[in-house]
Amino acid sequence: MVIDESKGYIATIQTNKGDIVVELDAASAPLHTNNFVFLARQGFYDDLTFHRVIPDFVVQGGDPLGKGTGGPGYQIPAEIALPHQQGAIAMARKGDQVNPEKKSSGSQFYITLKSQPHLDQQGYSVFGRVKEGFDVVQKIEKGDVIERINIEER
Repeated sequence: MVIDESKGYIATIQTNKGDIVVELDAASAPLHTNNFVFLARQGFYDDLTFHRVIPDFVVQGGDPLGKGTGGPGYQIPAEIALPHQQGAIAMARKGDQVNPEKKSSGSQFYITLKSQPHLDQQGYSVFGRVKEGFDVVQKIEKGDVIERINIEER
C-alpha cells in the first residue's frame, strides 16, 4: 500500500481539454484508490488517451494500448460500495462470463456523464467523484489525451 487510508487523496487529471479534479475515497475503496495513486505517481497514465466516449454514459481511459484491451497486467478485487452518481470515477472490468469475481481492470477507469444506477447492480467499483472540472469531462472526445495525473494527499 502506498496510501494511508486515514488520509484524503485528490487526483488532478490534466487533459488537453483542461483539468478534472477528483476526490478519491480511500475509506470505501482502499485497493482501487491505492492502485490509481500508485499508477499516477509512476506516470503510467501520462499521454494515454480516452479511448471510449459514449454520450450521456461515460468517458473511459487508462488503456496503454488505446483500444480497451490493455492494462498493467493485473486485476483488482472488487470493492462495491459507492454509487454511480454523475461524475463518479470507477474501474472498468471484463464481463461476468470471463470474470465472475467482478475483478476490476488494473488501469482502465471511467467517469460517468450522468447518474448510472444500473451499474451499481453490475459490480463495478467506484472509487471517487469529480469535484471540479465536470465541464471538462463533458467536453472529452475519443482520442483526447490524459497529459498527466497529479496526486495530492491531505
